[in-house]
Amino acid sequence: MNPNTITGISSMATRQLLAELLARYREETGRAVTVDAVGGVDAARRVRAGEVFDLVVLADDVIEKLAAEGHVVGGSRVAFVRSPMAMAVRQGMPRPDIGSGDAVRAALTSARSIGYSTGPSGVHLLAVLNSWGLDSAEPGRLVQAKPGIPVANLVARGEAAIGIQQLSEFLGEPGIDIVGILPPPVQTVTTFSIGIGTRSNRVEEAQAVIDHLNASEAVEIKRRFGMEPA
Repeated sequence: MNPNTITGISSMATRQLLAELLARYREETGRAVTVDAVGGVDAARRVRAGEVFDLVVLADDVIEKLAAEGHVVGGSRVAFVRSPMAMAVRQGMPRPDIGSGDAVRAALTSARSIGYSTGPSGVHLLAVLNSWGLDSAEPGRLVQAKPGIPVANLVARGEAAIGIQQLSEFLGEPGIDIVGILPPPVQTVTTFSIGIGTRSNRVEEAQAVIDHLNASEAVEIKRRFGMEPA
């Protein structure tokens, strides 16, 4: 890798947004930024293992923990985007009613299988299913995507009849139809934040990238990718 390249790591939820914003940053400044997008669990593990990253883009609570543990520069954490959860089905299949919490509960109760992620949306979904007494479904009915694998893949292949994940993870994925954004109580909006890795020796350059990612010009781009500025 070019020693002048700024490096980062992120979860999958923000990968497409970061790719576009950082391509614009390179066009405007001539500076390259390379971000490795992986499952959020794996990203946090790699940061804790001591890999050197100038930027870390993960769920806000994870960034907070990494900062407390000394892996992210104290005071560098800044909110990036807010990402809601959505439902998707295989392309061409009937779309369940998700107009209310009761309607979503009925759809999930009757679904042959439900795909979910290892990230914040999956954690929240399991908590909701537990509160409804649906967490002990028959074996194979709850299908968890492996870290770094979009739930959309499970849905498109027919391995899950319904998929629940961040809206940004479904946008542009082939073989699925997005039903829509989920209502309360199934909904939880995840805030993704950015921090500077403590092993970075390019703090000022990393901060310049963060400023670009949160500039006013990025607002509409964030919305196009299914997220809101945080």
